[in-house]
Amino acid sequence: MSLKIQKLLILLKEIIIAFQSYAKAHHFITKHKLWKWIVIPGILYALLFCIGMWFFIDSSSTAVTWLRQFTGIGRWLHHQQSAGLSFLFMMGEMMVRLVLLFFYFSLFKYLFLIICSPVFAYLSQRTEALINGKEYSFQTELVLHDMRRGIRLALRNSLWQTVYTISILILSFIPLIGWITPVVSTFVESYYYGFSMLDYSCQRHNLTQSASISYIGQHKGLAIGNGLVFYGMHFIPIVGWVLAPAYAVIAATISLYHQNLE
Repeated sequence: MSLKIQKLLILLKEIIIAFQSYAKAHHFITKHKLWKWIVIPGILYALLFCIGMWFFIDSSSTAVTWLRQFTGIGRWLHHQQSAGLSFLFMMGEMMVRLVLLFFYFSLFKYLFLIICSPVFAYLSQRTEALINGKEYSFQTELVLHDMRRGIRLALRNSLWQTVYTISILILSFIPLIGWITPVVSTFVESYYYGFSMLDYSCQRHNLTQSASISYIGQHKGLAIGNGLVFYGMHFIPIVGWVLAPAYAVIAATISLYHQNLE
C-alpha cells in the first residue's frame, strides 16, 4: 500500500472519528446537564448568524454586479449572443457567490470565536474534567489564559484563511475549473474552524501554539470532520444554529481525549 493511500485512509478515519464525536457530545451534554452552556452562546450565535446572512445577501449582489461592470463581461456576453458562453459565465457567477458566502461566513465565524472564547475555553476544560471523573473547579486564570490564546489563534487563522480564500476566489473566475472552488472552500473553512476547536485541548496538554499547529496539521481529519459537521448543522434552521458552536467544542475535546498529546 502506497504512502499516499495510507495517509488518505488515516484522513478518512479521523473524519469518521470527528463525526462520531458529535453523537458522543450529545449524550455527554444530556448526561451532565450542560444545556445552559449550550443554549446561551447558541442564541447569540444564531442572532449573529442571521445578521451576517442578511449582510451577505445585501452586499454580495452589489459586489457581483460591480465585477460584471468592471470587467465588461456582461456587455461582452450580450454581443456574443452565445448560449454556451452565457451558461459558463452564469455558473461562474454562482461559484463566485458561493466562495464569497464562505468568505463572509469565515469573517463572521472568527468574530464569534473571539467573543465567545471564554465560554468555549470553559466548556473544553469542564468536558475533560468530567470525562476523567474529576470534580471541576473553575479557574479564572486558566480560562483567561485559554481565552487569550484562542483570540490569537483566531486572528492567525483568519489571516491565513483570507489568503487561501482570495486564491480560491481568483480560481472561481476560470470556467469549469472554477466549479470545484465551493468544494475546496468548504474543506478549507471546515479545517480552520475545527482547528480552533481542537486547540483548546492542545493547550491544556501544554502544547505551545506552534506545537499545536504542527500536531493538528498532522491530524487534519479531526479538524475537517469537526468543521464539516458544524457547517452541516446549519441546514437545520434555528435549532442547528443554536446547538452547532458548543457541540463543536465538546466534540473536539472528546475526539482528542484518547490521542497522545504529550
